[in-house]
Amino acid sequence: MAAVDEVLVALKDQLGGLRELYRDLHRHPELSMREHRTAELLEQRLSGLGYAVQRIGGTGVVGVLANGPGPVVLARADIDALPVREATGLDYASTETVQDESGPVPVMHACGHDMHAAALLGAATLMAGRRAAWSGTYVVLLQPGEEIGAGAQAMLDDGLTTKIPRPDVAVGQHVLPFEAGTIGTTPGPVLSAGDSVKVTVYGKGAHGSMPHNSVDPVVLAASIVLRLQTIVSRETPPGAFAVVTVGALNAGTKSNIIPDRATLLLNLRTYDAALRARVVASIERMVRAECEASGSPREPDIEYYDQFPLTSNDPDVNEQVTRAFVAHFGADRVHHQEPVTASEDFSRIPDAFGVPYAYWTVGGHDAAEYRAAVAAGRVAQDIPANHSPLFAPVVDPTLATMVQTQVVAALAYLAPTS
Repeated sequence: MAAVDEVLVALKDQLGGLRELYRDLHRHPELSMREHRTAELLEQRLSGLGYAVQRIGGTGVVGVLANGPGPVVLARADIDALPVREATGLDYASTETVQDESGPVPVMHACGHDMHAAALLGAATLMAGRRAAWSGTYVVLLQPGEEIGAGAQAMLDDGLTTKIPRPDVAVGQHVLPFEAGTIGTTPGPVLSAGDSVKVTVYGKGAHGSMPHNSVDPVVLAASIVLRLQTIVSRETPPGAFAVVTVGALNAGTKSNIIPDRATLLLNLRTYDAALRARVVASIERMVRAECEASGSPREPDIEYYDQFPLTSNDPDVNEQVTRAFVAHFGADRVHHQEPVTASEDFSRIPDAFGVPYAYWTVGGHDAAEYRAAVAAGRVAQDIPANHSPLFAPVVDPTLATMVQTQVVAALAYLAPTS
């Protein structure tokens, strides 16, 4: 691990500047596909380090550092924020708002993408500063639009696979509300596939006092909600994982008017492609059957959106990266990560290149608080999760850990073997 030690020797000196970068990104979050300030800042930093930098996919930034013969490693971080009003009370908390169709919208880095970006830039800085320690090509990819599942595809649509060297392996990471400084790895599924579904069902409107003249879409929608619950409870094999959630049901405007339509917003999560297909088929079957049973005057509209692919680690890449983590951090800081039900669009990029990847997690919550919550059985109640207005990874040791994981993972492939 001499190469790792040599590259990381400057980390202590770099941390002060990286902390400031992180706080700056946190103060100035930007919504998906609107990350203009963030992209410009990161682009300038990478260019100053000697990377060949391109804008790809609008606000996507890619820097390539060619450093002699050897493998090509692609390291990815996401950069977008969420429409959440920050409630952390931090002195660098976001007060940003943007104007949307509905009015002013608060913006916050409530998922840690500011930490991801700062850590990857830190790794990029260290790799550029110690080129004699490694050989190959290091590709730094800063991706927009992860929160809406659009950024990776936007970069691919803009020709990513033809504009950068084809990687041999891709790596990525995510900060989660676990004990700060701990690292989780796993072969196979690590993040679920995610699909959102908009279902519009149609009825026949009438006066509320004359329900016999209607085909009531509210009752129809309610029947669908209840029927969908049986997909997991009665159609999914015990031990298999699936979630079907109805997050919204909207119909009507007044108590004495039966409307002519209702809209349901669904979300489903799976770890298995065959099971996902079965769940999708069940949703469509049940929706259409309930419409027919209710005498709906027209077929329902079923629209899929915000779709996220399964994130499933290549076993060999995961093993190599995990071994490198254990060698550097020690076995006490590296644990087996159970699959997480959140979703990501990272895997679209290595899948488009046809290359394997590893994606790991890093804890970001104060260690003492987290251990106390575990001891009390109150993790869900006391530890703010991603997308919470209270989500705020502790800067130390989270940032230093995430810089190191990126460097260690890259050098598992780029360090000289002799």
